[in-house]
Amino acid sequence: MFEKVLVANRGEIAIRVMRTLKEMGIASVGVYSEADRDAPHVSEADEAFLIGGPAPAESYLNVEKLLDTARQVGAEAIHPGYGFLAENAAFAKACEEAEIAFIGPPASAIEAMGSKTRARELMAEAGVPIVPGTTAPVESVAAAKKEAKKIGYPVACKAAGGGGGKGFRVARTDEELEDAFEGAAREGEKFFSDPTVYLERYLEDPRHVEVQVLADSHGNVIHLGERDCSVQRRHQKLIEEAPAPHVNEEMRERIGKIATEAAAAVGYRSAGTVEGLQEGDDYFFLEMNTRVQVEHCVTEMVTGVDIVREQVLVAAGGELSVKQDDVELRGHAIECRINAEAAHKNFAPAPGEITSYAEPAGPGVRVDSGVRAGSEVAPLYDPMIAKLIVWDVDRERATARMLRALDEYEIGGLVTLIPFHRTLLATEQWRRAETCRDLLGDKKWLKSLTPEAAPKPAADEPEEPETTERIYQVEVDGRLHSVKVIGAAAPAGGNPGPAAGLRRPPRRERAAGGAAAGGATEVLVSPIQGTVLKVPVSKGDEVSEGTLICVVEAMKMENEIIANRAGKITELSVTEGGSVAAGDTIARIE
Repeated sequence: MFEKVLVANRGEIAIRVMRTLKEMGIASVGVYSEADRDAPHVSEADEAFLIGGPAPAESYLNVEKLLDTARQVGAEAIHPGYGFLAENAAFAKACEEAEIAFIGPPASAIEAMGSKTRARELMAEAGVPIVPGTTAPVESVAAAKKEAKKIGYPVACKAAGGGGGKGFRVARTDEELEDAFEGAAREGEKFFSDPTVYLERYLEDPRHVEVQVLADSHGNVIHLGERDCSVQRRHQKLIEEAPAPHVNEEMRERIGKIATEAAAAVGYRSAGTVEGLQEGDDYFFLEMNTRVQVEHCVTEMVTGVDIVREQVLVAAGGELSVKQDDVELRGHAIECRINAEAAHKNFAPAPGEITSYAEPAGPGVRVDSGVRAGSEVAPLYDPMIAKLIVWDVDRERATARMLRALDEYEIGGLVTLIPFHRTLLATEQWRRAETCRDLLGDKKWLKSLTPEAAPKPAADEPEEPETTERIYQVEVDGRLHSVKVIGAAAPAGGNPGPAAGLRRPPRRERAAGGAAAGGATEVLVSPIQGTVLKVPVSKGDEVSEGTLICVVEAMKMENEIIANRAGKITELSVTEGGSVAAGDTIARIE
C-alpha cells in the first residue's frame, strides 16, 4: 500500500480524497495556487506546496510542476480528483513514465472512452444502443448541416473531449447550427484542448441515468447501481439521486450489464461512470466518464461503499473489496450542488467572499465542502461551494430531510442555489419524479427565485487586550508551514489568514446586474465579471428583446447576455477578448 499520495486538485474533492487517505493511514500531499493559499484543502493536507499562479494553466493543469512536487516529497501516487487533469490520458501516461501511480484508469482506457466519438464507435460495434448521430468527428459547419439533415432536428453539437456539460450546444434549426457548432468547438478547445465536434439527435425530455462501475486489474468488474441526474441547467447537473426513481430491477440489471461490459471492453480499471439517456424502457449509451464523479456521494450513501477507497486499493494493485453479489441498495439519497450562482439571473455565476458559514447536521446528513467563513469563491474556478447529501429510507423522507438541511444551511455574503433547491424540491414536478425541465426553462419561475438579502457583516470590534494564541500560515520555499504564536498579534506586517481567526474587512456591496441603477432600462449592464468571448451585434443594429448581445465567460461557464428591450443599439461598450466587471455597461438600447 502507498505511504504518501499527492492530491492534484482543490476544494471539496481534494478534502474528500484526503479524508479517505487519512482513514487508510496514508499521508496526503496538497497542492495550491496563489489564489488558494488560505483554502481549507491546504490545511487539511499533511503537507502542502505552492505550484503556481492563480490561473489553472499555471497551477492545477501544470503537469511538470505536479510531477516535480510528487518526486520532491516522495509521493508514490497521484489522485487527480475530478476536472482538471482527471481525464487527461497524457497526464496518466506521464505519471506512468515517472513511475508514479495514477489513481484512475490506464491511459489507454481514458483515450478510448475520453473521446466521445471513439466511445460511441466502440459501443456501436459492441451492440450497445447509442443515441442516433455520428460516430466520427464532423469537420465543418457545412458538414454538420448535411449530418443534421440525416439525423433530424433538434441536434446536439458536442465536444468529443467534453464533459460536465461543457462543449454541449443544441440547434433546433439550420439557422442555429453554426452558433451551436462553433460554441461547442470553442468550449472543447478551451476546457479539453480538443475542438473536435460530433452530432447527436437531441432528445427533448429524457432522464439522465448513469451507472457507477468499479474494476480492478484482477478481472473483477462490478456496478454499484444507478443515479438519476436529470435536473440540470445548461446540461450541467444540479440535483442527483440514487436509486433512479424510474428504474426497476429488470432495467437495473440490464443497464448494469451494459456498463460493466463497456468497462471490460476497454480494459478499464478504477472507478468510472457510464452515462445514458432513459426514455421509458429504452436506454441509450451517452458517454463514459473515466474518473470519480461529483455525485459519487449518493451511491456511497445507498451502498455503503467508499468509492475513493476502492480507487486507492485498485491503484496499489489490490482487488476490489466488494463483489457484485455484496452490492445492495438501501434507502434513498439525494445530493444538491450548492453553487455560487444566481438562479433568478439564469444561473449567472456569483463569486465573492463568504462572510458567514454554518453547515447543517443531524441524522443522514453529509456535507462535502471546500470553504469556510472568510473563503473567497474566485471567478477563476468552478462555482461549486459544497455538496449537500442526505439519506433516508425512501425518496419522500429523503426529500423532507433535504428540505430541513437546506433550511439549516447558512452561507452569508453571496448568492447561492439554496433558494432554488428549496423551491424546486417542494414542487409537484419533483414529487412526481419528473425531469423538471419545464421549470428550469421557465424564465418567470426562475426570476421568482430572488434570494433573501445576505446579512451584512457586523462592524469590526476592537481586539481584546489579553494574550491570545494564533496560528499563522508561513510559506517557505513553496511549502506551507503552520506556526503557533502566543501573545498579542502585531497590528501590521502581513495577513494571518483565516486560520488566525481574525475578522476580515466588511465586504463591499455590489450593484445588481440587469438595468443600470436608477431604472434607466435602456442601459444593459453586465451581471457578472468575466471575459467577453463573442459580440455578434454592432453599434447601430436594431434588436428585439432577447437578442444575444454578447457571451461572457465566468467561472468556467459561458453566459449569454441578451437584450433587455427592443430598440437600436446606440452604444456598445464591449469587444471580443476584452474583460467586463459586474455592473459595467455592455450596451445602450434606445
